[in-house]
Amino acid sequence: MHYDRWWNPAVEAQATDRAYRIGQDRPVQVHRLIAEGTIEDRIAAMLDRKRELADTVLGTGGDAPPELTELTDAELTELVRLRGDGR
Repeated sequence: MHYDRWWNPAVEAQATDRAYRIGQDRPVQVHRLIAEGTIEDRIAAMLDRKRELADTVLGTGGDAPPELTELTDAELTELVRLRGDGR
């Protein structure tokens, strides 16, 4: 059971996956404790949006598109470099 939600959906997914790996040979059910209208409810909505964004950008297969994985070091550096010119 997830009582305290992580801000990063990948961390929560990893915690869920851990329950499957620790000697389980039967199905595992994961529950999240969320009360409607609370901060947890808003966090759950935010995590859903983050998950959708990640699926859109990276796809649901877990593999990054080739154009993201085949960047040279210089191209990657330029992609993430902070610019002071507002671009």
